Amino acid sequence: MKYFSYHTHSSYCDGKGDPEEYIKEGINLGMRTIGFSSHAPLNENVPWAMKSSRVKPYLNEINRLKETHKDEIEVYLSLELDYIPGITKPFKSWKETLGLDYTIGSVHLVKGDSNDEFWFLDGPDINYSEGIQKLFHGDVEQAVSAYFRQVIEMIETQKPDVIGHVDKVKMNNKGRFFEETEGWYLNLLNKTLNVLEKSDCIVEVNTRGIYKKKSAKLFPDDYFLKECCKRNISVTIGTDAHQPTELLSHFDETIKELKQIGFKQVSVFHKGIWIKESI
Repeated sequence: MKYFSYHTHSSYCDGKGDPEEYIKEGINLGMRTIGFSSHAPLNENVPWAMKSSRVKPYLNEINRLKETHKDEIEVYLSLELDYIPGITKPFKSWKETLGLDYTIGSVHLVKGDSNDEFWFLDGPDINYSEGIQKLFHGDVEQAVSAYFRQVIEMIETQKPDVIGHVDKVKMNNKGRFFEETEGWYLNLLNKTLNVLEKSDCIVEVNTRGIYKKKSAKLFPDDYFLKECCKRNISVTIGTDAHQPTELLSHFDETIKELKQIGFKQVSVFHKGIWIKESI
């Protein structure tokens, strides 16, 4: 199958390198498709999200590059949209207003009791442990449950094309706060799978945790992927590249793992639509 990348961050948000650098690297790698998905603007104090003032230049540049490189590689325009209940804009509004080709929906910030308290899952490890203590009174089951409730609500109400790193809540756990084989945790995974099964959302198999050595497993892990395969839930691969050299990081290994699980196809975005392609 042809190589692709739909989850790509450039210097417009927290990535390194201009979009054209990614495109040139993608052409060198023989890729068919590259989709840019900067973090959509949030509060201006969130350093990893794109600033509101950068949205129009981002749209203009990606649309220009689409045309410039149309005979060499398919270029698509997207955003990675965070979902925070009662705070973030509807995904449909982003897609229609900006003319996005597809959307990636993710949860990085779990809302606490107020609109200015969040559990940040990424970044320095202290964010993770302090968030559990301060926002959820040290109750890890309550914290993780809040994360999956937010993911489920995003799937049901926002209907993104792709669900980004669906179990990222495990990344900074590293077996310290809970075991991923515990009944309550598996129950949360199954609740999420039940909702996905009724949706048209595609599950991203995100490789970044592995190649950055932040996780021993893919996002989502083998349990979740085996269930996706059994339930015919569509999956695609996202390297979540933050610099051009990461465009295909752990891509081939992930194809191999998906085949071992039993997947015969993955979803790809080709000529402006999502289709299934054999692996």
